[in-house]
Amino acid sequence: KGNSNADPPFSSNGEPTLSGEESKDPINLTPPIPPLLGGDLVLGPIGDIGSTEERNLTDTMNITEHHSGHFREDPVRFMMQMGAFYQGTGWRSYKNYIGTRIFYEGYTEELKERVLNSERAEKQVNFLSQTFPNATPKMIAKRKKKFEKELQIVANGMVDKLIADLNSIRFLRAFVFFVHNILARMYHQGIHISEREFLELRRVAIHAAQNSQSLIILPCHKSHIDYLVISYIFFRLGLALPHIAAGDNLDMPIVGKILKRGGAFFIRRTWGDDQLYGSIVKEYLECLLESGHSIECFIEGTRSRTGKLLPPKLGILKIFLECILSGRAKDCWIVPVSLQYDKVIETETYINELLGSPKEKETLWSVVTNTRLLQLKWGRIDDYFVESTWLPGVGRNELIRRVDWLKAAILAKGGRVKEFGGMRTAEIVDRAMAVLKDLIKERKDLLEPVFYAEKRFELSFYRNQVMHLFVSEAIISVAMYTKIKQGGGKPTQRLDIETLLKEVEFLSQLLKGEFVYRPGEIKDNIYKTLVGLKNDHVIDFDDKYVELSDAERAIGRENYDFYCFLIWPFVETYWLAAISLFSMTPTNISRQTPNPIVNKNTNNKPVPITWFNERDFQNKCQLFGKTLYYQGDLSYFEAVNKETLKNAFILLEDAGVIMVKRSRNVKIQPTIALAPEFVPTRNSDGFIEAKGELWNLVEKIGKFRREGKNRRDNATVSSRVLKLAEMVGTPTTADVDVITNLTSRPSKIGKLEAKL
Repeated sequence: KGNSNADPPFSSNGEPTLSGEESKDPINLTPPIPPLLGGDLVLGPIGDIGSTEERNLTDTMNITEHHSGHFREDPVRFMMQMGAFYQGTGWRSYKNYIGTRIFYEGYTEELKERVLNSERAEKQVNFLSQTFPNATPKMIAKRKKKFEKELQIVANGMVDKLIADLNSIRFLRAFVFFVHNILARMYHQGIHISEREFLELRRVAIHAAQNSQSLIILPCHKSHIDYLVISYIFFRLGLALPHIAAGDNLDMPIVGKILKRGGAFFIRRTWGDDQLYGSIVKEYLECLLESGHSIECFIEGTRSRTGKLLPPKLGILKIFLECILSGRAKDCWIVPVSLQYDKVIETETYINELLGSPKEKETLWSVVTNTRLLQLKWGRIDDYFVESTWLPGVGRNELIRRVDWLKAAILAKGGRVKEFGGMRTAEIVDRAMAVLKDLIKERKDLLEPVFYAEKRFELSFYRNQVMHLFVSEAIISVAMYTKIKQGGGKPTQRLDIETLLKEVEFLSQLLKGEFVYRPGEIKDNIYKTLVGLKNDHVIDFDDKYVELSDAERAIGRENYDFYCFLIWPFVETYWLAAISLFSMTPTNISRQTPNPIVNKNTNNKPVPITWFNERDFQNKCQLFGKTLYYQGDLSYFEAVNKETLKNAFILLEDAGVIMVKRSRNVKIQPTIALAPEFVPTRNSDGFIEAKGELWNLVEKIGKFRREGKNRRDNATVSSRVLKLAEMVGTPTTADVDVITNLTSRPSKIGKLEAKL
């Protein structure tokens, strides 16, 4: 690995020293970073990752400070900066990075040969070359060699499209200069990192490099800019750049080649039955892991449109695990990274998509070359190697108090918050309001400044970033709400522990596609959460009952309500998905029969099943939700977002409430229908009746919803909502099946495994 494993030498000003002329940096455009890259820092023994002698460490630092990103502002400084990158002066040389050696002539060809000549690839080619339908052994023997050559050509093309092209250090420096100026211009307040966190990462990187172990970088995915930020930070701070797993949608002419030369490798989103492609990808990833290369992958699979962490896609991690268990790679280090933006570039696009607009073909290239975006001020980026967030509210004095409370709550849960160098909370609030001024408006003509949400849906993106810390508290709070909403004194709002357990279990099952719960038995986790809430003076509980504490009642339930507000929008979405299924109620068995069928949903009666195009139905469900919101039957507009609705329909399919027909042919769209036992009944006048298994499920979810003036009269709600469902459910293209054996499809409701 050459000198890549060595601790880089440093000059007195903290810059890496180089040989000959390159060791001189007369321009000194960037102040040194002594705590991280030399100076007073003393590293402990490599074998003991946890023991570190630290001196003069500040909390955070801005790694783009004093960098000029504008030619017009200071053309001389800009050109000097460009020259420094071109010559590779100081840290820009990128010669003494920590990690396995990359960026040398022939690197890509070496890796390509390893993949193509591997035992796995050769076996797969040999196997496929003998796979001929209806072929005799003589025919196979005759065609095998020819087919082998053709398969080798195909495999060669696959590898060319797949692997990263890390051959040129000069290109890398030019690319980083371009990225540096893009980021410095857009995020004018800088890129901030925690020195202590990076110090630990650097120590782990040295340890991993000496043992040929990979760093698996797992960032959250909020923006196209994520790719650039991670690579820039690793370059700036002297770590080997990771190989970045990216979707093949980014492999466009010119742009794809540039990204590959910066470390990206492109993987198809779906492999299907392509056995050769699967073998090539696995071999490439295992080669990287075996050599100790850093790998970056976004395990959420896509950018989060809601701000909430998405459920992980574990396919690529499974490959890593299998490689280690097989003994081919010794081990690897998982490095979670949290990127927090003062303002995310794509939030406006996200909201449009979540409201049903067609997804725009937006790319990383379109973002970084958009001159309008480059001229705007987007605040700062904070990079953490642990979770972190902070959450503004409304009303200045109250907001300051609640921000202090939220900061303490996040820290108590093991989270992290931004550090502002000793700034008072009031200053932080004012700074946040300036950055978020298009989302939050201010009234100054009152006794004190009052802030109010201008774009609630867009603000939910930032709220959702803190949810994972409080999921347990939120679920228990909403479970208690079934009694608390009844009002009255403490005895009427008290919930018995046995009922609480059942309600929490149901909510955990309902929302299991949204959150990752901590391991352990549900009773143990509920007890731990109850103890925490009691210690925070939110609730009181004993062996039989749980209730709000007197202290929480005295402050107007503000902490309890905070927890409820976190997941109420998600409960609303799942209720919307369930109530929309009433629109699938068939009107007749055949299209030729004009009269409605009176379906009593009994075992000896035929049940008409109407199939809908899945995508069309989900779009209609969104329209249904928007209508309910504007007429007051839905509290949260973000409840109509299609990402959470999609998760809700997946859960309903898993629970046996709906059936989905899918084809191997990707051109044939899936169709969706109600399972027979959940088909609603109609009365003698042909109207849908608010009863049956589906209505029971809707009411079960509905009792956890936030109460509103239009939702207290169930009879009125059922009448109004079901009439709207009739309007939604008129199928444009559908076929009808008649299923007579209802007992052949038992419901899965209540059998789903989930833990709080």
